[in-house]
Amino acid sequence: MKIKDIKHVFFDLDHTLWDFDKNSALTFDKIFQLHQLDINRVQFSTVYEPINLNYWKLYREEKINKSSLRYKRLKDAFDAIAYEVSDDTINQLSEDYITYLTTFNHLFEGTFALLEHLKERYKLHIITNGFDEAQQKKMDNANISQYFETVTNSEIAGVKKPNPIIFKYALDIAKAQPHESIMIGDNMEADILGALDMGFDAILFNYHNHNPEPHIKQVKTLLDIKMYL
Repeated sequence: MKIKDIKHVFFDLDHTLWDFDKNSALTFDKIFQLHQLDINRVQFSTVYEPINLNYWKLYREEKINKSSLRYKRLKDAFDAIAYEVSDDTINQLSEDYITYLTTFNHLFEGTFALLEHLKERYKLHIITNGFDEAQQKKMDNANISQYFETVTNSEIAGVKKPNPIIFKYALDIAKAQPHESIMIGDNMEADILGALDMGFDAILFNYHNHNPEPHIKQVKTLLDIKMYL
């Protein structure tokens, strides 16, 4: 079951190593308290999470820009729970969210053990669609930056996964070839299909319990990746 001839392992960051949902929930707790908003955060998160995923899809597809993403995901979530809040407050919340999000550093279980296992065998890299100003802070605060030789984000590359240009950019700075590279991520479209189309191998971190095609390699926990690498 071990995959042969791999020299470079590329990871997505959010929802793959860095536990975005948990850190995001803690961030909302923080900023709602700061702004003295009487909101049931569990109720808010229930509507926010699918709204956020949908806006990230639009962002990947270049249908909205970063500022629209940050504003509209909050506006739609407040509307969904019928909580009135001014545009000025929403804009301030969107800024505070980015500021405080990187102060929380929960990782998925097994992250450090997996990275320790892989670092002796492969060169490790990050390819992320996250914002430039946030992603490095997330890695630094979670104490995982030292494991990765290169970090490619969509703002540096100028395009977002699954656009082949970002994968080509990541390969170039890593001095890697597609046939010796593997991508690990949680998003079927952006991470897995994008990488496979570029000639990478790929492993889906399927903690969402999606049903990918049978030929797609998948794991339910990070440490299961050791079966392949």
